[in-house]
Amino acid sequence: MIELRQLRYFIAVAEELHFTRAAQRLCIGQPPLSYAIAQLETEIGAMLFARTKRSVQLTEAGKLLLADARKILALSGAAAQSAKAAAAGQAGELRICFTSSTPLTPLFSALINVYRRQFPAVTLTLLEMSTQHQLAALQQQTLDLAFVRPQFGAEQAEQENSAAHALHYLPLRTDPLVVVLPEQHRLATKPQIWLADLATQGFIMYPPQAGTSIYRQLHALCLQAGFTPDTVQQAAEASTIIGLVAAGVGISVLPACFDRIQLAGVCYRQLADEMAVTRLMLAHPAAEREPQKQLLIQQFVALTQAEI
Repeated sequence: MIELRQLRYFIAVAEELHFTRAAQRLCIGQPPLSYAIAQLETEIGAMLFARTKRSVQLTEAGKLLLADARKILALSGAAAQSAKAAAAGQAGELRICFTSSTPLTPLFSALINVYRRQFPAVTLTLLEMSTQHQLAALQQQTLDLAFVRPQFGAEQAEQENSAAHALHYLPLRTDPLVVVLPEQHRLATKPQIWLADLATQGFIMYPPQAGTSIYRQLHALCLQAGFTPDTVQQAAEASTIIGLVAAGVGISVLPACFDRIQLAGVCYRQLADEMAVTRLMLAHPAAEREPQKQLLIQQFVALTQAEI
């Protein structure tokens, strides 16, 4: 088997076309160099140099090997640098998931841009997924980090989820919940809207199997307000829900960041209820993983803390 050392010796002789100068360049004696080249020729089964008392020239086989030898050494050097960078948390892959509302927050875009600039050798694999599906994926270790909106507050989320599922939560921001109404709706003119005002309304909601926390949270809030929401239509995407509101199918309740979707015929009104808020959090595994992966996760979390 050809060794990298042999290739380095061969390249030195090929570039110097002189064994003595090549030996000096390599800081070894000429006899060991000549022996190494002879071994290489034996292993390959071809003469690499045409030698005379006055000159050393590359054979055709030597010329072909020179190009490949340079590529091999370059690749070996790059591989070593990649491994070193990964060990230092400068390279690798982070699998990051987010809810559909997350890209509408300025924090998310700022964070991803800053991270890409600071760690250009790290591959960010970005996926959209509902909160419940993200939490399951974190447990299965098919995700590394997740931007989630748990139903509970930060302290409750830590108690309810971390103990059972070994996850840590970093609170990022709190968003009010807003009522999505047709512009001509009678409630659109009210200075403030309470959940109790929506008791007789038909709701457009995410389906239960969508795994969104807003579905469970809205049901719980409506029950606290004294009624069960009447679901007249279900839709899996927020943009579809807003479009259906514009079509007069019903009303909905969503995180306030969705008000960036400005659709003709739709207005957004904040709920007055104290608990009508949702929290965006960064979830990540609490248990130790492979050291390089753990380092990448820790660096992303630290950068996130610096941004919030």
